[in-house]
Amino acid sequence: MALAKPGFGWLSIIRLGLVQASIGAIVMLATSLLNRVMVVEYALAAAIPAGLVAWHYAVQLTRPLWGHGSDRGRRRTPWILGGMATLALGAVMAVYATIQMAPNPLLGGVLAVAAFSLIGMGVGASGTSMLALLASAVAPERRSAAAAVTWIMMVAGIVVSAGVSGALLDPFSEQRLAMVSCGVALTALLVSGLAVRHLEPDQPFVFEALTKDGAPSFPEALREILHENAARRFTVFIFVSMLAYSMQDLILEPFAGLVFGMTPGESTQLAGVQHTGVLLGMIAAGIGGSAFAGRMPIDLRIWIVTGCAGSALALAGLAAGAIHGPGWPLTLNVFVLGLCNGLFAVAAIGAMMGLAGAGRKTREGVRMGVWGAAQAIAFGLGGLTGALGVDLARGAQGQDGSAFQLIFMIEACLFVVAAGLAIHATHKTVSRGRKAATI
Repeated sequence: MALAKPGFGWLSIIRLGLVQASIGAIVMLATSLLNRVMVVEYALAAAIPAGLVAWHYAVQLTRPLWGHGSDRGRRRTPWILGGMATLALGAVMAVYATIQMAPNPLLGGVLAVAAFSLIGMGVGASGTSMLALLASAVAPERRSAAAAVTWIMMVAGIVVSAGVSGALLDPFSEQRLAMVSCGVALTALLVSGLAVRHLEPDQPFVFEALTKDGAPSFPEALREILHENAARRFTVFIFVSMLAYSMQDLILEPFAGLVFGMTPGESTQLAGVQHTGVLLGMIAAGIGGSAFAGRMPIDLRIWIVTGCAGSALALAGLAAGAIHGPGWPLTLNVFVLGLCNGLFAVAAIGAMMGLAGAGRKTREGVRMGVWGAAQAIAFGLGGLTGALGVDLARGAQGQDGSAFQLIFMIEACLFVVAAGLAIHATHKTVSRGRKAATI
């Protein structure tokens, strides 16, 4: 099948990267900042914010439906903007719910569930549609590079949001929390709106296949994708690697506060250090050429395996720091963890984008939705398992340090398993993507 000549240049790719940056900035508020505030400032069990975050990931199981909806339409921009508006509204509601949890736990809890439902729907609709647009509008040989650029910008958005929010939150107060959070949400919504303005009308090739063949029904598209061996193998790899990646997500800031005595601003900035490492790791992998050049599948595997192994070692270091306590080079340790996470992530993203465009046209949205759903399940289970594990271990052992040590070591073992899965899964995935690029 001859593909229509792609028209998305680097400027258009960067504009979509601004959407990713906006999504990351808002999600940081819910999964990092509010998690810390609930556990440390309000002394809630870590399972409460973990359950809320897990619920927002459970809602993202609808990602294939969002992707299919954008596949069947002639434009993906309304799905992106509608998702961003829903995400921003959910984030603001989540902040209000958090503030209400102390004086009115029932009201706060009900509002929190509703807020995180909106956050899950917003991330699913905007993120899946944006990635589908990227996969369908960029030339096959440029997809990996485009994916890396947009993810680097997403991490940059998280870093900037975490750094600015952390600096503005001290000294902590509920009023400061509300003002800073609303400012981040509104800024992200404005930036994403400007980024996609008039982006699609100039790209009629994006839905050329739709006008000829029409999009399949959702069950038909889903069956087609799940029957592909390469897609199934890659889905398993995504699940295990993201499970390993996410177990520390909800406990890192509480860990910094409970074991190292950091303030909310300091622990939020520590999260910014981690994401700075992720950003530099992605850049390093991109400059290395494995994600951009697509020369040899083994290059991609080396970056993924190296990143997973390095992440396991960094987590072993955090486990040692949990017992050592103050005096441990925590900032450096967290930076190295982020760096190794970035190395494996950018290579995995390159493989994902290659496989997304490897099948028949009009399926990109469903494909990205399936992998997004696998990632969402892993993130939800990982975050909830990590937080519940810490709560149970703290209750059983009566020591914060040993409880965090256990979870960090379990996560390190999962990264070792993910490295093994990557050796086989990414080889087949990249081979399939390269073959499709010649069709």
